[in-house]
Amino acid sequence: MTKQNGIQQKLVGDTVESFMLIKSVKKGIASNGKPFLSLQLSDRTGEIDAKLWAVSPEDQESYQAGRVVFVNGDIQDFRGMRQLRIRSLRLSVSSDQVKPHDFMPSAPMAPEDMIEEVTQFIFELQNARIQRITRHLFKKHQKAFATAPAAVKNHHEYASGLLYHVVSMLRLGRELSALYPTLDTDLLYSGIILHDMAKVRELSGPLTPEYTVEGKLLGHIPLMITEIDEAAKELQIEGDEVLALQHMILTHHGKPEWGSPKPPMIREAEMLHMIDNIDARMNMLDRALETVPPGQFSERVFPLENRSFYKPDFQS
Repeated sequence: MTKQNGIQQKLVGDTVESFMLIKSVKKGIASNGKPFLSLQLSDRTGEIDAKLWAVSPEDQESYQAGRVVFVNGDIQDFRGMRQLRIRSLRLSVSSDQVKPHDFMPSAPMAPEDMIEEVTQFIFELQNARIQRITRHLFKKHQKAFATAPAAVKNHHEYASGLLYHVVSMLRLGRELSALYPTLDTDLLYSGIILHDMAKVRELSGPLTPEYTVEGKLLGHIPLMITEIDEAAKELQIEGDEVLALQHMILTHHGKPEWGSPKPPMIREAEMLHMIDNIDARMNMLDRALETVPPGQFSERVFPLENRSFYKPDFQS
C-alpha cells in the first residue's frame, strides 16, 4: 500500500486515517431499508466521495457540512471512480487543534498576486467606457472575488478558484490576441474579468460552497447583466460598449443546453466562450491525471463526457 498524505494522492487500496472537512452531506436509504449518508470530504489536496452506512439519528444530526471529522477507511473503486469506504468516523474536538480552513483546497497562486495581475489588465484597457465599468465592478466585488470558488464542483471548485480561472483565461486571451490581432482586447479582457463575477453572489463562501437563493432562482449570468446595466447608469455611460459587454456575459456558455440564452454573435464573445471552455476542461484534466502513473488511465471525469484519460508512458 502507498503511504501518501493528501486525499488527492490516495490510490485504490490505500488506507485513510486523517482529519477531513465535510463539504456536503446527502441522506439516503439503502436497499435493506437502513439510512446512510453520502459525504463529500476534503483536505487541502482535493476531495472524495464517501459512504457512511447504517447511521443513527444522532449521526445524521452530528455530521453536517462545515464540520471536521477524523476518518478511518480505505479507498475503493466504484464504477471507475475512487470512493472512500468509511470504517469509523468521529467529530473533531478542541483538543485536536484543527480548524475547517485547514482542510480547504485553494488556488496555486496567492490571492494578492492574482488581484494585482487582474488590476494590471484593467489598467491596460484603452476604451475608457469599458475600463470604467470593469474597474468599478472589480473594485465592488474584489474582497469576495479574492476567495470565491468558481463552482460547487467540476472545475476550480476551491478557495480563490474563480480568481485563478480568470487569471488563466486572461493569459490565454493575451496569447490568442497576439495571434489574431483583429480581436478587440479591451472587450475580450473585460468579458473575461466579468463573465463569472456574479458567482460571488450565486455561490456561498469557499468553505462549503453551495448555491444561494438568488443563485438558484436567477443564476450568475442574469445577475451580471443586471450589474453591468446598473454600473453603466451609475457611471452615466451609454453606447455599444454596454450592450457588447452584456452580450459577452449572456453568451459565454455558448449553447442553450449549456446555459446561454443566446449564442455568441460577436467575435470576442465567441473567443470568450472557447477560452472559458479550454481553461475549465484543462483544469479538470490536470486534476484527473495528477496522480495517474504513466501507462495508466484516470478515473472517469463526468463533465468530460464521463471519459477516463490515459497518461502515455513515453521512454526518454
